[in-house]
Amino acid sequence: MLFSKSFIPILKNNPSEAVIKSHQLMLRVGMIKQSSAGIYSWLPLGFKVMKKIEQIVREEQDRIGVQEILMPTIQSSEIWKESGRYEDYGEEMLRIKDRQNREMLYGPTNEELITDIFRTSIKSYKSLPQLLYHIQWKFRDELRPRFGIMRCREFFMKDAYSFDLNDEEAIFSYNKFFLSYLRTFQRLELSAIPMAADTGPIGGNLSHEFIILAETGESKIYTDKRIFDVSSDNTKLEKKSLNDLRKKYETYYAVTDEKFNKSDFEKNIPEKFRLSTKGIEVGHIFYFGDKYSKPMNASVDYQGKKEFVKMGSYGVGVSRLVGAIIEAKYDDKNEIMNWPMSVTPYECAVIPLINKNDNLNLEKALNIYKYLSEKKIDTIVDDTDENFSSKIKKFNFIGIPFQIMIGKKSEGDLFEFKEIGKDSKNLSIEDIVKIIINKKK
Repeated sequence: MLFSKSFIPILKNNPSEAVIKSHQLMLRVGMIKQSSAGIYSWLPLGFKVMKKIEQIVREEQDRIGVQEILMPTIQSSEIWKESGRYEDYGEEMLRIKDRQNREMLYGPTNEELITDIFRTSIKSYKSLPQLLYHIQWKFRDELRPRFGIMRCREFFMKDAYSFDLNDEEAIFSYNKFFLSYLRTFQRLELSAIPMAADTGPIGGNLSHEFIILAETGESKIYTDKRIFDVSSDNTKLEKKSLNDLRKKYETYYAVTDEKFNKSDFEKNIPEKFRLSTKGIEVGHIFYFGDKYSKPMNASVDYQGKKEFVKMGSYGVGVSRLVGAIIEAKYDDKNEIMNWPMSVTPYECAVIPLINKNDNLNLEKALNIYKYLSEKKIDTIVDDTDENFSSKIKKFNFIGIPFQIMIGKKSEGDLFEFKEIGKDSKNLSIEDIVKIIINKKK
């Protein structure tokens, strides 16, 4: 990609309406553009990051055997009336009518719709468990949308649903998602801590939020610092190890504000290990048994009896994760966005010093671009006539992890190369490729 042909509308100053860092930066580097209150268009730079996050979420869902489907954004009110949530959900639900005067709604979540799909498709317990997910736009009519994509009205979300015969098997499914989320956030280079949470309008009696620490977060959390030492890298997908994994985390006190109890907090945690701070919710899982299956008659035949299936739901805010990564990893001192290699919009920027009467450096840059593209390295070339320092500052600001600079310090087959935030060095293009590919692993 040539920078001159890219659609990256960079702003010189922070927009006045942006308060937190992720909102400021996403507007300034042209990742998003506000359409109306709490609703954004995703421009190429931001969309690339979001799609890469989506793919990681998808791969980790597929890894535990969840099947992908796609449900519509618009739902009938009838199934919500069956579950009893149509009136209870509140004003966050956008209610509409079609031309036949039928009551419809823009889906804020999909428990009812997936239950309706299940009950008309699965009749025997032999088909269980069923794990289904989709990645789709949601709409919740927030009273005060703020903080850019962190609390907006329209957002991109992965939501999954499990159907099991009994509580024991349903908890096993819950634990599979618990592990999947830990792996997902690890691949995004985020330390997401599972915390006991309130079930809210989804319902049920078992729920965990996955929280990353950030002062700009809206979730107040209380935890034992020792929970950060828990490692799940080598956990195998077996029933025993999955149950043990969750128990390892639940050994340590970790709750959101709604579940906080001061006496329990002080009783269970030595003072030196107590941590009360703010965080950003990036995932939320629920187990709610037959809360939806019973009123909606979603059952299977088991030994001649009708058994209402036990259900759970599991959400990850795909679009929210873009902002969460910025909040967690931004280098405020050097004004650098530190994208993980797994989701960076471009992996390498080639920055030639261009003279009006000499195209040699640009030709070198284009040859390098071709070579890097052949090696499957996502690259952008700055072919503009900006001065050298402005170009470098621009790509630091955007957060491209690697930069190849072609100018006075380039000698023969060696090029000035640096990883963002570190000192540069002269290397051959072959050595540069090795470094980048090794970083991608």
